[in-house]
Amino acid sequence: MVKLIFCLRRKPGMSPQDFRDYWANHHAPLVQKHARALGIQRYVQSYTLPSSGFSRIADARGAPEAFDGVAELWFTSTSDMKERGATEEGRAAGRALLEDEARFIDLARSPLWISEEKEFL
Repeated sequence: MVKLIFCLRRKPGMSPQDFRDYWANHHAPLVQKHARALGIQRYVQSYTLPSSGFSRIADARGAPEAFDGVAELWFTSTSDMKERGATEEGRAAGRALLEDEARFIDLARSPLWISEEKEFL
């Protein structure tokens, strides 16, 4: 299994609550709708909690501003991702998701990458 990790920052002017609400109640069902076409095996959203003392930890490390959330999408393999994304149905699904993401995500400030997990604990 491989995982796409997407660290999200909300669009300027959007409140954290509006961001989470849209992501959970509008975008997640869209991902579910297109999961089969894209070969998504699992989809998890992680929401950043309001700062409650944790900013000291970030400050001590010189960390950049926190993300508003992280999306994790699991796939069977990178080759399966490419194959499904190259189909007509996969391309349409990818366009639909990107179009929706542009409504609530600051895409230029939200990095993503493909990873392979190695569990230690």
